Amino acid sequence: MSVAPFKTARASAPRVSVIINNFNYGTLIGEAIDSALRQSAPDVEVIVVDDGSTDGSIEVIDGYGSKIRRIYQPNGGQAAAINAGVRASRGEILCFLDADDWWAEDKVAAVVEAFAADPGAALVYHRQQPVQSDGTYIMKPLPTTLCSGDLSPMLRRSAGFWPFPLTSAIALRRSAWDAVGDIPETFRISADAWLVGIYPFIGRVSALPSALGFYRVHGNNNWTRLDQDAAHVRKCMAHWRKTVETTDQFLEARGIGASLQLKDHFPYRVFEATLNGCGLTDRVTLAWKGMLFQGEPNLLRRTRNAFRAALTLPSTGIERSASEPSR
Repeated sequence: MSVAPFKTARASAPRVSVIINNFNYGTLIGEAIDSALRQSAPDVEVIVVDDGSTDGSIEVIDGYGSKIRRIYQPNGGQAAAINAGVRASRGEILCFLDADDWWAEDKVAAVVEAFAADPGAALVYHRQQPVQSDGTYIMKPLPTTLCSGDLSPMLRRSAGFWPFPLTSAIALRRSAWDAVGDIPETFRISADAWLVGIYPFIGRVSALPSALGFYRVHGNNNWTRLDQDAAHVRKCMAHWRKTVETTDQFLEARGIGASLQLKDHFPYRVFEATLNGCGLTDRVTLAWKGMLFQGEPNLLRRTRNAFRAALTLPSTGIERSASEPSR
């Protein structure tokens, strides 16, 4: 798909709009706001959208006074909060930050430089360093595999899945946002699934190798939880089904012509086997599908993931195991 350079905003507008979405993270949002205000790049506006918090968030946000722009709205979910922030923003580049994460001081400067280097880029992202609630580093920076350029052929073959960044690592060109429109507000959580699923079909993607943000791993995370109980697995599968369906509807409506098939979504198939169990034949089939999976471009990681799934998946399945009485 050939992508023309995107238009830039008027010179009088701020170069970058930082949009922080918050719901009941009153004990953490101060660190997120501070990191946005400490950015080394000039001409940055910070917009905080509180989505109906019932804790002490409002008092914390109000404490920043005129340093930030504040939006308070009834609880409508993450997509509604991000949409409200974008509508109030003026920058030609949109950077998103979850209230429980924070950034390195040179994050925005690096993003601005990446957009300037590629006028056809719709989305720029970077790695994030996962941390525990106390700030202790865990795991390697995510995502491990980086993808740049025109990703649409790969996404067509992987049901839209790729080693995607999470919300606080994503930046968009405003003209690309204007071309796509608001995030559907059915994405009450994990609205980043819309951003990483749609924008690679709209323009190029630019990946920055540095970990320019910090991502807290805790019980409220949707994807990087340290446990995988049956309820969590079902929740992820339902989210993936909705994302594939919604993305496909958007692409069809825009005449982009991609028909995404859930059978091509290897992580969904792994979670399905985790839930229901996996016999020998299923393991062999799954390993082969994993080897061919287009959503992981790195051959070594794709091979490791395929055989790890085949060898470690439960024979019984956690759904069935959870329903069986203990002896």
